[in-house]
Amino acid sequence: MKIPKMIVTYCPRCRTHTQHTVVIYKHGKRRALAEGERRYRAKKKGYGSKRKSEQKRFAKVTKKVVLKLKCRKCGYILHRRGIRMKKYELVEVAR
Repeated sequence: MKIPKMIVTYCPRCRTHTQHTVVIYKHGKRRALAEGERRYRAKKKGYGSKRKSEQKRFAKVTKKVVLKLKCRKCGYILHRRGIRMKKYELVEVAR
Protein backbone atom coordinates (compact mmCIF):
# COMPACT_ATOMS: atom_id res chain seq x y z
CA MET A 1 0.00 0.00 0.00
CA LYS A 2 1.31 3.44 -0.89
CA ILE A 3 1.09 6.04 1.88
CA PRO A 4 1.66 9.75 1.13
CA LYS A 5 4.47 11.48 3.03
CA MET A 6 2.22 14.53 3.56
CA ILE A 7 -1.39 14.43 4.77
CA VAL A 8 -3.76 17.32 5.44
CA THR A 9 -5.64 16.38 8.60
CA TYR A 10 -7.02 17.88 11.81
CA CYS A 11 -4.54 19.07 14.45
CA PRO A 12 -6.07 19.20 17.97
CA ARG A 13 -3.55 21.81 19.15
CA CYS A 14 -4.02 24.19 16.19
CA ARG A 15 -7.76 23.31 16.14
CA THR A 16 -7.73 23.39 12.36
CA HIS A 17 -6.74 21.23 9.40
CA THR A 18 -3.00 21.52 8.69
CA GLN A 19 -0.32 19.65 6.78
CA HIS A 20 1.23 16.70 8.64
CA THR A 21 4.38 14.74 7.82
CA VAL A 22 3.84 10.97 7.93
CA VAL A 23 6.29 8.41 9.36
CA ILE A 24 5.79 4.74 10.23
CA TYR A 25 5.75 4.39 14.04
CA LYS A 26 8.45 2.14 15.51
CA HIS A 27 8.32 1.30 19.19
CA GLY A 28 11.40 2.04 21.28
CA LYS A 29 13.62 -0.41 23.11
CA ARG A 30 12.08 -1.79 26.32
CA ARG A 31 13.68 -0.57 29.55
CA ALA A 32 15.23 -3.42 31.50
CA LEU A 33 14.68 -1.74 34.88
CA ALA A 34 11.01 -0.85 34.35
CA GLU A 35 8.68 -2.39 36.97
CA GLY A 36 6.73 -4.49 34.46
CA GLU A 37 9.89 -5.84 32.88
CA ARG A 38 11.33 -6.82 36.28
CA ARG A 39 8.07 -8.50 37.27
CA TYR A 40 8.01 -10.39 33.96
CA ARG A 41 11.62 -11.57 34.46
CA ALA A 42 10.87 -12.71 38.02
CA LYS A 43 7.79 -14.64 36.89
CA LYS A 44 9.77 -16.30 34.10
CA LYS A 45 12.46 -17.48 36.52
CA GLY A 46 11.94 -20.90 38.05
CA TYR A 47 12.06 -24.55 37.12
CA GLY A 48 13.09 -24.13 33.51
CA SER A 49 9.53 -23.59 32.36
CA LYS A 50 8.12 -20.63 30.49
CA ARG A 51 5.62 -18.18 31.93
CA LYS A 52 3.07 -19.04 29.26
CA SER A 53 2.84 -21.94 26.82
CA GLU A 54 4.42 -21.39 23.40
CA GLN A 55 2.08 -20.54 20.56
CA LYS A 56 1.82 -23.37 18.06
CA ARG A 57 0.47 -21.41 15.07
CA PHE A 58 -0.23 -17.79 14.37
CA ALA A 59 -3.73 -16.56 13.62
CA LYS A 60 -2.51 -13.38 11.97
CA VAL A 61 -0.11 -13.04 9.04
CA THR A 62 0.56 -9.30 9.32
CA LYS A 63 1.34 -6.71 11.96
CA LYS A 64 -0.64 -3.52 12.34
CA VAL A 65 1.20 -0.49 10.97
CA VAL A 66 0.69 2.71 13.00
CA LEU A 67 1.21 6.07 11.30
CA LYS A 68 2.92 8.87 13.23
CA LEU A 69 1.67 12.27 12.08
CA LYS A 70 3.56 15.47 12.93
CA CYS A 71 1.94 18.87 12.42
CA ARG A 72 4.09 21.16 10.24
CA LYS A 73 2.73 24.25 11.98
CA CYS A 74 3.10 23.48 15.71
CA GLY A 75 5.02 20.16 15.78
CA TYR A 76 2.26 18.25 17.61
CA ILE A 77 2.59 14.48 17.10
CA LEU A 78 -0.40 12.15 16.94
CA HIS A 79 -0.77 8.49 16.04
CA ARG A 80 -3.24 7.23 13.48
CA ARG A 81 -4.79 3.86 14.35
CA GLY A 82 -2.93 0.87 12.88
CA ILE A 83 -4.18 -1.01 9.85
CA ARG A 84 -3.02 -4.42 8.67
CA MET A 85 -0.91 -4.50 5.53
CA LYS A 86 1.81 -6.74 4.18
CA LYS A 87 3.70 -4.16 2.14
CA TYR A 88 3.77 -0.40 2.60
CA GLU A 89 5.82 2.43 1.20
CA LEU A 90 5.86 6.17 1.82
CA VAL A 91 5.55 8.06 -1.44
CA GLU A 92 5.93 11.71 -2.40
CA VAL A 93 2.67 13.01 -3.82
CA ALA A 94 3.16 15.47 -6.69
CA ARG A 95 0.71 18.40 -6.72
